Amino acid sequence: MFTSEKGVVEEWLSEFKTLPETSLKSYATNLKDKSSLVSSLYKVIQEPQSELLEPVCHQLFEFYRSGEEQLLRFTLQFLPELIWCYLAVSASRNVHSSGCIEALLLGVYNLEIVDKQGHSKVLSFTIPSLSKPSVYHEPSSIGSMALTESALSQHGLSKVVYSGPHPQREMLTAQNRFEVLTFLLLCYNATLTYMPSVSLQSLCQICSRISVCGYPRQHVRKYKGVSSRIPVSSGFMVQMLTGIYFAFYNGEWDLAQKALDDIIYRAQLELYPEPLLVANAIKASLPHGPMKSSKEGTRCIQVEITPTSSRISRNAVTSMSIRGHRWKRHGRSKGSRQNRSSSDMESVSCWNLQSRFKYDLSFEKIVFKI
Repeated sequence: MFTSEKGVVEEWLSEFKTLPETSLKSYATNLKDKSSLVSSLYKVIQEPQSELLEPVCHQLFEFYRSGEEQLLRFTLQFLPELIWCYLAVSASRNVHSSGCIEALLLGVYNLEIVDKQGHSKVLSFTIPSLSKPSVYHEPSSIGSMALTESALSQHGLSKVVYSGPHPQREMLTAQNRFEVLTFLLLCYNATLTYMPSVSLQSLCQICSRISVCGYPRQHVRKYKGVSSRIPVSSGFMVQMLTGIYFAFYNGEWDLAQKALDDIIYRAQLELYPEPLLVANAIKASLPHGPMKSSKEGTRCIQVEITPTSSRISRNAVTSMSIRGHRWKRHGRSKGSRQNRSSSDMESVSCWNLQSRFKYDLSFEKIVFKI
């Protein structure tokens, strides 16, 4: 780490300590534009033996619990790198050098599992029904759905999945490690639209490293440093895929493609069905080439909305269609007769009205003369 970068970090540490509370909001707004500070903080986090690591982690935690939304997001952008550093140190069994990182991760976790009143949060998610349209699909595009008795009984019912309440943790162990890290990645994915490009790049890189470390593909990727395998859980890999899917459409196509391939590689080795299902679904839905998306533009996931017109085949011949066709023919023949009679009646009625109108006019003239 260069002396200039060290000076930038030290100035940032001292500036926040003397900052009055009234100017906290303006300070948080201007903080995201300091690219040199962000890159210097990444270098501090990547050096576990750095003397600045502990004060940096402490200040990032102060940012998170300050209640200011901009400061909270500033801390969250370093979360993928913090998770990687913690897992790398844990894999090397040098737990003492990751104490401040572990304290920061635990602090963020314990703050996120409770609301402002201190009560445990319970997250809920409503599973969408395929029988109802959404921005991702139209029911008519799926094909014919048999309306059985069981299907009709479940029509309109929505299934809600709950997550929580989560217990507070005082330390990370082998048993609760990925429960905490998975929840932290869930919090990070909830703010993906606010994350800068450098954070998305860090996410893709650490997902690739975690997936291949200790396996033969590590030599293909030419990753150095950690050579032992890093254990991962199925839920943690699904959360990694959520962030990678977002990175595909927001200017990080190459890194996201590499990370997706590595996660599929690891999921196949671990025989994890959930990551394999999600990863293959993402891979099947991707376009053939990189998306033309500006890194500074609006971040979104593009989806193709199918038209709402009916997709019933015109060539399908059923008893109902034959019967309906027969009714149409009978209806046309009867309609033609009725149209002829009605047209005759209309012509007669029009002639009667015209003659009556002429008679009324002549009568008025006679009366006027008298």
